[in-house]
Amino acid sequence: MKKQAPRLWVVILVAFVFCLFVLFQIKKIDLIETNLRITHQVNNFFISIGASDNQTLTRNADERDGIRAKQPKEEEEKTDTCAGRYIYMHNLPSKFNDDIIKDCRPLIKWFDMCPFMVNSGLGPQVSESDNTTAQVLTVKTGSWYSTNQFLLAVIFRERMKHYECLTNDSSLASAVYVPFYAGFDVSRHLWGYNISVRDELGIKLARWLGEKPEWGKMYGRDHFFVTGRIAWDFRRGRDEDSDWGNNLMLLPEFANMTMLGIETTAWANEFAIPYPTYFHPKSLTEIWRWQRKVKSLRRKYLFSFVGGPRPNLDGSIRGEIIKQCLASQGKCNFLNCQVNDCDNPVKIMKVFKNSVFCLQPSGDSYTRRSIFDSILAGCIPVFFTPGSGYNQYIWYFPKEYTKYSVYIPEKEMKNGTVSLKSVLGMIDKEHIKRMRNEVAKIIPKIIYTKPGWVGPDKIEDAFDIAVVRILDRVAMVKRMMEEGKDLQNEYSQVKDLSRLEVI
Repeated sequence: MKKQAPRLWVVILVAFVFCLFVLFQIKKIDLIETNLRITHQVNNFFISIGASDNQTLTRNADERDGIRAKQPKEEEEKTDTCAGRYIYMHNLPSKFNDDIIKDCRPLIKWFDMCPFMVNSGLGPQVSESDNTTAQVLTVKTGSWYSTNQFLLAVIFRERMKHYECLTNDSSLASAVYVPFYAGFDVSRHLWGYNISVRDELGIKLARWLGEKPEWGKMYGRDHFFVTGRIAWDFRRGRDEDSDWGNNLMLLPEFANMTMLGIETTAWANEFAIPYPTYFHPKSLTEIWRWQRKVKSLRRKYLFSFVGGPRPNLDGSIRGEIIKQCLASQGKCNFLNCQVNDCDNPVKIMKVFKNSVFCLQPSGDSYTRRSIFDSILAGCIPVFFTPGSGYNQYIWYFPKEYTKYSVYIPEKEMKNGTVSLKSVLGMIDKEHIKRMRNEVAKIIPKIIYTKPGWVGPDKIEDAFDIAVVRILDRVAMVKRMMEEGKDLQNEYSQVKDLSRLEVI
């Protein structure tokens, strides 16, 4: 028995130590797990804080980006794209416009204007009646009209009704448009009426304008109007019934206003804008197609002349032009307007599209509608005096006239020392091609598009150019007034176009 006692105690002792060890391990594991759990919870806490901070930062960044993203839009909303471009159109009593054209038959003696009053003044639309019409005008676009050259004031007014910066608040306006049909007022009284009748409506309008609050802003120097006739019709020098025209532009009120006409006398407050042509497209695509067409045409004639002789007009060179044209052995095409219908778009455009050069001598005045019809056809114009084009349409024609036209001094034609066939025949094909390309570039600038067409495909046409230039001019005059400069010279300066030479 004594021998087994120590062995038993050893077993008991080992068992006790083992139990202590197991218990310790269990407690250690619990502690570790507890520590891990605490550590995990702490980590989760800081992670959640970090995540919260990150979310806050991200949200704040997004908000700032949102503000930045909105700023352009808000700025765009705040930015007035019409600032400096607003135009106010006077609501004139109908006697100054609509009533004038209601009785359209006597507007021009010996000519019925009534058929041309339709389609906002563009005239009747040309229909595809035969193959010739389709080939000459490409009428499938629906943009060709029998437009009369005297309808410019009506066309301009219709375009102004759709101007994107037209305003009813005259205090916002940078310029004021007066929709007076001055051309038709004078034309209906040119024959058989005394000067009192011819001057009456213009005097009434001057009084009406002078009583309006808009007048006092710049005393009419921010006002403009458009006429479909030449400026000489409104500058009768004497109060004699036998003298031509009325005295509209000699009235003090109108002497301050700017007149846009088809031809200017070169007074400082007159500017020439293009005669209406037959083409009134609605998109740039139509223009591009037409430009490509006229640049690629094969032209049968070296030069052409559309017009009639002027046997009773002193100094006219038309007789010499017609004589040389008829003797050109097929190089020239002459369309005599005394025996042909020269108001027919198909006939006119057919001649010009078949000609390399188009002769543009002075008519009853310096300019003629034919200039713009020929440019529309891609025909290179030939001028015989600077007053027919270069010193007239300064807003529309390039300053370097040799790029798009030929100039032959009138005096050389009058004395018969110039041969048109020789002069024009010496110009090489490459030079002709470059000139025709320049002529094609002018086309969008000298047409009047259909009223109401807007959007990215909108064309900057003759109307748009005139509006921009008027706004620039009014801004210049306003600066001069603010600086106290003398405006008398600006509004009294005149140049004699017949004495101007091409530089």
